[in-house]
Amino acid sequence: MPNKLGLPNLGLGLGLRSQHFDHILKKSPEVDWFEVISENFMDSHGRPRQILKQIAERYPVVMHGVSMSIGSTDPLNFEYLKSLKTLADEVNPAWISDHLCWTGVLTTNSHDLLPLPLNDESLQHVCDRINQIQDYLERPLIIENPSTYATFKNSTIPEWEFLRIMTEETGCGLLLDVNNVFVSSFNNDFDPVEYINGLPHDKIVQMHLAGHQNCGNYIIDTHDREVNTQVWKLFQMTYQLASDASILLEWDGNIPAFDVYHSELLKSKKYMDPTFTESAQEKIYADQEQVSNPLNVVSLELTGHSEY
Repeated sequence: MPNKLGLPNLGLGLGLRSQHFDHILKKSPEVDWFEVISENFMDSHGRPRQILKQIAERYPVVMHGVSMSIGSTDPLNFEYLKSLKTLADEVNPAWISDHLCWTGVLTTNSHDLLPLPLNDESLQHVCDRINQIQDYLERPLIIENPSTYATFKNSTIPEWEFLRIMTEETGCGLLLDVNNVFVSSFNNDFDPVEYINGLPHDKIVQMHLAGHQNCGNYIIDTHDREVNTQVWKLFQMTYQLASDASILLEWDGNIPAFDVYHSELLKSKKYMDPTFTESAQEKIYADQEQVSNPLNVVSLELTGHSEY
């Protein structure tokens, strides 16, 4: 389903990591696009920013932030937004994204993506701030669902419903992190399929894939290994509902050689086919993961369309 924001399907992309700068500039690998962490370049006017400009001349880029702190009660940081907008003017990203979270309060930055209670008050607060940010940046903002490890007692709105209303009220788009849905569903005991089916699929501009660490009683969104088979199966289901979304693989710890990184991304092509089934070896690996709602049972329980 095409997204209603009119933003392009960029294809299959990778998160840009400094370990791969030289390889990309020398080899010009056949990657459709790159996503950059905005904060890594906003305040740098040296080699990293110059390299980003060179890469942006060759490939489409997207700017992905981790410090906008949309859910915070602190006033919006317009110095931050000014630096963000300046960088965007230089590299002309296809879009700018950040997370449904808060990163600090009382001017202190925790350098973490912290969850917020999901209720009518927080929804209004988030929508007001997104509208202010979009007005300042003069472009739609794309918001990512976070990975979470606890549920607030005063949350009254399911996250997928919160995201749906948020997009309706602000006109923003969604960056659907499929791994985050899986991680959060395990940690908070909800159905990931219900989550995916409840989203406004025509507002999904981009999807994230990444690896995680299963610690037995909880899962951590680590971005330091291959994508888990259960996450691939959830992606397979999701792609049938939002096939015009751009796909990106993140890898932030134990970063491998570029070719290994790229090969993991290309696995997504198999799972775009709704009839694809994993090999016996992949099934064994999947069975090693403890899941609260096994996707080998429900992976294709599709609504077929978004109700919203």
